[in-house]
Amino acid sequence: MTTITQLPTYDNRMAFADTLIELAASNPKILAVCNDSVGSSNLVGFRDRYPERLINVGIAEQDMVGVGAGLASSGFIPFVCGAGPFLTGRALEQIKADVAYSQHKVVLCSMSPGMAYGELGPTHHSIEDYSWLRPLGGLDIAVPADRHQTRQALESLAGDPRPTYLRIGRYKVPDVTDPDTAWERGRMITAREGDDVTLIGIGTGVSIALDAAEALAGQGISARVLNAAWLAPFDEASLLRAARETRAIVTVEEAHVAGGLGAAVASVLAQQPGGSPCPMRMIGVTGFAPTGSTSMLLEYFGITAADVARVATELLDVP
Repeated sequence: MTTITQLPTYDNRMAFADTLIELAASNPKILAVCNDSVGSSNLVGFRDRYPERLINVGIAEQDMVGVGAGLASSGFIPFVCGAGPFLTGRALEQIKADVAYSQHKVVLCSMSPGMAYGELGPTHHSIEDYSWLRPLGGLDIAVPADRHQTRQALESLAGDPRPTYLRIGRYKVPDVTDPDTAWERGRMITAREGDDVTLIGIGTGVSIALDAAEALAGQGISARVLNAAWLAPFDEASLLRAARETRAIVTVEEAHVAGGLGAAVASVLAQQPGGSPCPMRMIGVTGFAPTGSTSMLLEYFGITAADVARVATELLDVP
């Protein structure tokens, strides 16, 4: 049996870098702004091609977001790039006031989010970002699950810029979509059909959910897999359809469950007339993540295909 995670894998940051250079060739309004992260944001090629269109503010994330908002107000399309924990944690007030509240069309590119910087420890884990940003009205949150969706997200935002938080993964992941799979704002994508249980993954969680679905199929359990490419706006219609058509829901995210995908799903289900149509469980980070490799941390929090499959069988009461 070949699972998704046994297929060839790719670095979404490479797809981001290549696509940004291509888009900039035809649109002089596209700029990159970074916080002394030219290398880690994969902007070396962009800098070499368009040195006058890369603005490096140094290690000053609050200034970086403010500069991006100012450029957007002047008609430019700024892609503001920085490591996830510092872009969100240090500049949260500027994201709130200068981008979301002011509705400046800045694309906030969160590089190496989740626990990709594993060995650098809790200061470098970006696991609270969904919880911080999801309450901000007017800020989209897009989370490409593979290189194809990364390209589609950039193409969409270059053509129709909006205040958006774009999560770009660091470690390599397999393709979970075809290049021609539609990328629609605020829509989940059905990655696999099923009618017993629904597994909803976001970002790196999608390939984990697909492997779990394959494992469940070996037990005679049919699992639907939804790719939650957008956390905001949130696709309540697809969620509620899954809740009606399957018997349980499991969410999978490389982020803190307190305010991320699982919280969004639970909030929608709990507010339905008569309560939730089906039981659910959240798989993700709880508390601070310790120091260790990314793979170790995923296992530490049970963010693995085996854990997802186990939780699904428990919800379905399958021995």
